[in-house]
Amino acid sequence: MKNKSCDEENDKFSVSQNPQKQKGFCDERVIIFIDGSNLYHIVRNLVLDKKPNDFDFEKFVKYLVRDRKLVRVYYYNCPMDRRKNEENYIKQQKFFDKIQRLPNFTFVLCRMQKNKSTNLYEAKEDDMHLAADMVKLAYNDAYDSAILVSSNGDFVPAILAVKEKGKNVENIGFENKFSYHLQQTCDRFTKLRKEVVEQFFS
Repeated sequence: MKNKSCDEENDKFSVSQNPQKQKGFCDERVIIFIDGSNLYHIVRNLVLDKKPNDFDFEKFVKYLVRDRKLVRVYYYNCPMDRRKNEENYIKQQKFFDKIQRLPNFTFVLCRMQKNKSTNLYEAKEDDMHLAADMVKLAYNDAYDSAILVSSNGDFVPAILAVKEKGKNVENIGFENKFSYHLQQTCDRFTKLRKEVVEQFFS
């Protein structure tokens, strides 16, 4: 099947509008999988005059789902090293608290592991948890389409497994960073430009 590509210059839907309904579109069950750390750093570098912690996930989810049925949003991230920067750690915890209070959100906290060669703490298990959940929920028939918010090409094997089960996978990339491998593997690819991302700030 030829992969579909979507560019928001040709996509006039905004967070304040309702898209034109398509046949069967409203019955489509959707689960969103968000690679939290990946999204945070991409948005921070794309919209320099905004604070990433002010990103409005409810607007973002509404934009992605449109008139379809949202089953759930799974958000994956790791805590910062508190000993390295106490202030940033506290800010992150407040951000995590906000995420956990959002409706239909499941927050998956993964662990950090110290890299012995660099002596720095790095995210561990977040990609594995996301990939495992995407495949498990596909085989449990929990959704019709998965929306993957990530620019990490390591998810390709999980996407192929999901597609073998007859599920659709959409990938959300960004103009400052996206994965060519995800673009080629997913059924639908959307590259968000800066002016679109700016809509998602409160």
